[in-house]
Amino acid sequence: MAIQKIFSVLFLQLVFAFLLVELTNAGGLQLGFYQRTCPDAEFIVHQALYRYISRDRTLAASLLRMHFHDCFIRGCDASVLISSAGKNQTEKDAIPNKTLRGFNVIDAVKSALEKKCPGVVSCADVLALVARDSVLMVGGPHWDVPTGRRDGRVSIANEALFNLPPPFANITVLKQQFAGVGLSVKDLAVLSGGHTIGIGHCTTISDRLYNFTGKGDTDPALDPRYAAQLKKKCKPGNSNTVAEMDPGSFKSFDEDYYTVVAKRRGLFQSDAALLDDAETRDYVKLQSRTQGSTFAQDFAESMVKMGNIGVLTGKQGEIRKRCAFVN
Repeated sequence: MAIQKIFSVLFLQLVFAFLLVELTNAGGLQLGFYQRTCPDAEFIVHQALYRYISRDRTLAASLLRMHFHDCFIRGCDASVLISSAGKNQTEKDAIPNKTLRGFNVIDAVKSALEKKCPGVVSCADVLALVARDSVLMVGGPHWDVPTGRRDGRVSIANEALFNLPPPFANITVLKQQFAGVGLSVKDLAVLSGGHTIGIGHCTTISDRLYNFTGKGDTDPALDPRYAAQLKKKCKPGNSNTVAEMDPGSFKSFDEDYYTVVAKRRGLFQSDAALLDDAETRDYVKLQSRTQGSTFAQDFAESMVKMGNIGVLTGKQGEIRKRCAFVN
């Protein structure tokens, strides 16, 4: 009798454990989430994206940035893709997102998925997969993307305006904002390395070049010779010209960004700020000194971590038919 009770208890514990595992899987992201419902999903994303990146490599930085901007506001729920309607101004129209490019690429990828697997793959997963493949297509690392995100229904411009890390942020603000979404100081140093690809608008660095403290001065943290070069390109009031964030290799994903920052040639104040904290400074110097010995692996890990921020899963949210509009 006692043995029967023991077996009964063990059986119940085993059943409970299996139920717990099932609930955990149902409520979170997982690799191969679309294996049964849309087995070719990742191939379709890659193929549709390649048509654009192969013609314009600069789109890679834009699409990586779009995923970053999405995850920092309400989590990775594709809220950055929703178009404004009437008086409702969405994240897409917030000042920090005015320079985002590549919405047409996301729409094309989503359209390709809808033709094959209608109503199955979320726009949030499209953003995560596109960011990964964009980096890969310009020489960066590959990482496995857990999927199963669902799309949010809310998007508010002011949330993006006040909660996205600005290019003029100091290290204290950056650390606070990253911590606020569950990312570490190391993640801050690693994900900043995404600036190895892409450009910055001259208007973003105008004060840094011409009026840093309101007295017509230049940011002393910026290498004077590099500041002089930037001033030749970015004249006061110039709103159309852009500058490369990683001069010479801004279309290729590599470790050069850290060498640039170590030489005090980071384009934004937020880049220069990495030298103002012991942990981030040590990471910059390590990657600069060792030609990015751990950067690729670190970036892959931090991207997976970022892609998990505030995700909607299970029955939360929805699967949008068109990424710019809630169903």
